[in-house]
Amino acid sequence: MWPDTRLCKLLGIEHPIILAPMAGTTTPEMVAAVSNGGGLGSHGCATMPLDRLERDVEVLARSTNRPVNLNFFCHTSPEITRAQHEAVLEALAPFYAAAGVTPPEGVPKAPYAPFGQAHLDALLAHPPAVVSFHFGLPEGDAVKALKKRGCLVFSSATTVAEARWLEARGVDAVIAQGWESGGHRGVFLEPENDAQVGLFSLLPQVADAVKVPVIAAGGIADGRGIAAAFKLGAAGVQIGTAFISADEAAHKPLHDEAVAAGADDSTRISLAGSGRPARAHRTPWLDAMAQVATAPFPLMYHYTAGLQAAEADAHRFSLYGQSARLAPGGDTGARLAALVEGARRAFG
Repeated sequence: MWPDTRLCKLLGIEHPIILAPMAGTTTPEMVAAVSNGGGLGSHGCATMPLDRLERDVEVLARSTNRPVNLNFFCHTSPEITRAQHEAVLEALAPFYAAAGVTPPEGVPKAPYAPFGQAHLDALLAHPPAVVSFHFGLPEGDAVKALKKRGCLVFSSATTVAEARWLEARGVDAVIAQGWESGGHRGVFLEPENDAQVGLFSLLPQVADAVKVPVIAAGGIADGRGIAAAFKLGAAGVQIGTAFISADEAAHKPLHDEAVAAGADDSTRISLAGSGRPARAHRTPWLDAMAQVATAPFPLMYHYTAGLQAAEADAHRFSLYGQSARLAPGGDTGARLAALVEGARRAFG
């Protein structure tokens, strides 16, 4: 049924549908359900401590013998000056006061590190079928080491230039991430000048520019979107919003409610939550934050944690795309089956 079977053959899967690796939302149970259903389950591991990563890998090994993908961030380790710190506190002061929150003390430290040697060692000890990256690729010989151990390597591109850069460095597939995508933008060559390309423009140009399979990501939440992506040159699709409220997901406060109420205009891209552009549930607070100075990623979490805890409804950061109302219901397996059947009908 699939017009392009390269990704299926590469991974040994039935359906070229990839669960987006949503850090903080995916669980081993969710990942295994997608993989056992014939797709590729992905686990967002970027924010995990190493002991949690090792535990989750063990659970996955017991839950499925099918391919899985573990995803990591390759951001630059952040630095912040005292002057920047004070500027962020000053900008956020009215919001702290309105929420009754005490401003955080001390210059922040990063809550988690980018992909490094410790992560690499853990993966080489228990190699998954796929390791994927956001914000580029790790430095040094990590990609070569992973591929030598039998892992396929994927990474996100937000422009044709990024896709070519990734292919030149040995990735096995490129994830073309359109502006519609929920969660963090994967931009890495020019993070201060995001081209903001939509998927329907980006996807065919990336497919023309690289020889490796291209995976479409951004705004796809039903069979029609899947079929359209293949028509534009995709060999697979990566989907988050359609799974984000599934039974097996790790549910944040008010997350399911935000997705259920989601409409085409209910999200926006903002740096407010983390310091990097990410698509989040739109609130008056988030709109106001569009003009506020932010700390480098991921230090901004230091400043926003209290706001999120104090008034979850006013400051919620449910990260999802622009197609929430198209998402199927039920558990993860039922949602995957609905997407496959919807694609089958759309292909005719």
